[in-house]
Amino acid sequence: MVEPRFRRPAMLDMELADQIEGDIDPADRGLIAHETALAIVSQARESKDPALVERLIRLVDEEGIDTVAMMWSKAGEHTLPGALWRIYMIREWVKHDAANVARSYHQGVQAAHVRHAIAGVEDPPGPDEVRTLADAVLSGVFSGDLAVALDRAGAFCRVVATGSAFEAGSDEGHADARAHRTTMRAAQLLRTGEDLERCAAMWREDRLD
Repeated sequence: MVEPRFRRPAMLDMELADQIEGDIDPADRGLIAHETALAIVSQARESKDPALVERLIRLVDEEGIDTVAMMWSKAGEHTLPGALWRIYMIREWVKHDAANVARSYHQGVQAAHVRHAIAGVEDPPGPDEVRTLADAVLSGVFSGDLAVALDRAGAFCRVVATGSAFEAGSDEGHADARAHRTTMRAAQLLRTGEDLERCAAMWREDRLD
């Protein structure tokens, strides 16, 4: 029997995440998103199997970004599938652009040192450290305190957003288009951080589904 060949995940900018279209009937998309997210998280937490957690961390690596997008990319920001989608996208982004992410994170640490402490990125925050954080957050989703994992992801986004805002300020007057892109990225990351932190609060209140 020929083993199925999984596609490598496509390079995907975070700004394009919400534009991915799946093949599921829109009328069924929401139900499927919630059911799959709850099933995956519940199974991992109940099994307490490190091998399963490791496979879920690398879900996009094995199944491809389109599969994960089809399940969760259209879910609301303040839902369990929406939170999972954003965390997987953060991991993809960090994996493909770790050096730039680490640079922005480093820029934001001093101005957002409380968020840095919550995120838990090791000092000095280089490419390897931000990659490790991305995997650790997903591990926490499936085997640790989910609210803490969501707070860590949110804090990470906020620190990078702060650093990106500083970078946009230093770009002004030199490359307007680049400064605009950096500013937009900072704004998007700030929103994502806020969404994930709200999801953490909702999980603690047993309202995240």
